[in-house]
Order: sequence, then C-alpha cells, then structure tokens
Amino acid sequence: MSHFSIIHWSSLNCKRTEVLNVSGHVAPHEKHPGSLLEGFTQTQVSTLAVRDKLLIAGGFQGELICKYLDRPGVSFCSRTTYDDNAITNAVEIYDCPSGAIHFMASNNDCGVRDFDMEKFQLSKHFSFPWPVNHTSLSPDGKLLVIVGDNPDGLLVDSQTGKTVMPLHGHLDFSFASSWHPNGHTFATGNQDKTCRIWDARNLSKSVSVLKGNLGAIRSIRFTSDGQFMAMAEPADFVHVYDAKNGYEKEQEIDFFGEISGVSFSPDTESLFIGVWDRTYGSLLQYNRRRSYSYLDSVL
Repeated sequence: MSHFSIIHWSSLNCKRTEVLNVSGHVAPHEKHPGSLLEGFTQTQVSTLAVRDKLLIAGGFQGELICKYLDRPGVSFCSRTTYDDNAITNAVEIYDCPSGAIHFMASNNDCGVRDFDMEKFQLSKHFSFPWPVNHTSLSPDGKLLVIVGDNPDGLLVDSQTGKTVMPLHGHLDFSFASSWHPNGHTFATGNQDKTCRIWDARNLSKSVSVLKGNLGAIRSIRFTSDGQFMAMAEPADFVHVYDAKNGYEKEQEIDFFGEISGVSFSPDTESLFIGVWDRTYGSLLQYNRRRSYSYLDSVL
C-alpha cells in the first residue's frame, strides 16, 4: 500500500503491479444485496488482507472494499458503521468448513463482523465492551482470539461470540494475535512491549513471554509449517523466534523505519516487512538461509 495505491509485488520476477487505486471514486461493478452502490471516495486504508484471489481493504471510516484479483473492478463495498469511532483495525479471510469464503472485520466501534463472500452478506455481528484491535480464528474455525483496548484478551466461540475464557497477563492494550498451525497454541501482542504465547488447553497463564525493545507488538505471524514466529514492533525491530523449539532461539532484525506489518511467504522461504516511514518507505524481503550439512560429505 503506497499513496492510495494497492500494489502487488512479485518476488519471482521483481515486478510490481497496481491492483487498485482508492485515491478517487471506487464503486462496485457487481450488484449484491447490502452493497453500497455509490461506493467511496478517497478511502484512507487502515488494513489489508489477501488470500488466494480475494483482497479486502478496510478504511478509517468503517469502509470495506472487496475485490477479486481475477475479476475487473470491485465486487462489493460496505460500511461497517457510521459511528465517529469507525476505524477498521483488522481483516482476516478464511474458509468455512462448508467451503464458503468468509472474512472477519475488527472495528473500533467494539464490533467484530463476519461476512459471507459467497452471498456477499453480513452473517454474524458480535459486540464487546471495548474497541477490538485484532481478531484471529483458530485453524479448525471453532475459536476466536479477541484483543483490543483492554489488558485482558478473550477466547470466544466463533459461532456464538460467547466468551470461553479471558486471557489474563498483559498490562496494557493489545494490537495483534495469531494462531499456530497446530490449532492449540496462539500468540498475542501488547502495548506492554511483550508477546505472550498461550496454550488453549490451559489458559490459567501464558506459557511464554517474549519481550520487545521499543514499544507495542503490532504484528505477529507464524510460518505455515509452524517452525517460526515473527513479531514486529512499531519501528526498527522485527523478532523471529524458533517456535518449534520453545521460542528459546531468536533472530533480531534491526533496521530504520516505521513498520506497517510482516508476513511470511506460503512456502516459508521468505519474510516480508512493510516499512511505511516517509524517509525509508519500502518492502524488505529476507530469505531463509538453510544449512545443508550433508553436502559436506561430497566435498
């Protein structure tokens, strides 16, 4: 995302392609019930999510713009709320057991909304006592981690929105969460400069506390094989942990710039870091270095 332009970067051929420009008027090309046919003008994008061919952009005024990358134009536009405190803080795209594609939007109006992209309709709306900054769905689709403007996070039932267990331990507001592929471990990132690792089978306390250097842990990602976890601070530092071996080993990536987010490639071979700093704005790519010790016997 750069200057109202959503860009696709190919790490294979090192080329970038503009996918969507929201600096002007954006309106849906398809007609669906509940879609805002008038669209939006000059949307300030607050969060992005992409999965397979679906891209979701959330805005500072509660805007949601949905585009399939293999179709021309925008498919669906919606506004989650008209409240003054309407920022879309996070979006997560997932597949239902039925095979339908859904996405979940976390909002500053204390709501979490689930949209069915097969029907282009709002399917669920859960309300909480405080603004929701991030939501993560467990791999089996049964549980949600909810974090926001409260020191305690929540583990809730994804179908009913009812609290299964509160998460006690953080000292400030939380901004990030992520599930490990094993389905029972998850992580939360907080303004108290820590990332806590939890086991859903025993939530009496977190199993690990990982400390940052400067500020809040704003982004957390696990590799698809579950071996590594990356956590990003607001600026200058990204930490990569060996999740497979108890988070005891860490690589600290140190650079200059405000961090917009981190993401691993699906094959786990690359780590991408978005830098939105006005001076050092860029996309950083770090490739996984492997040690093939068996080759030494050939030499």
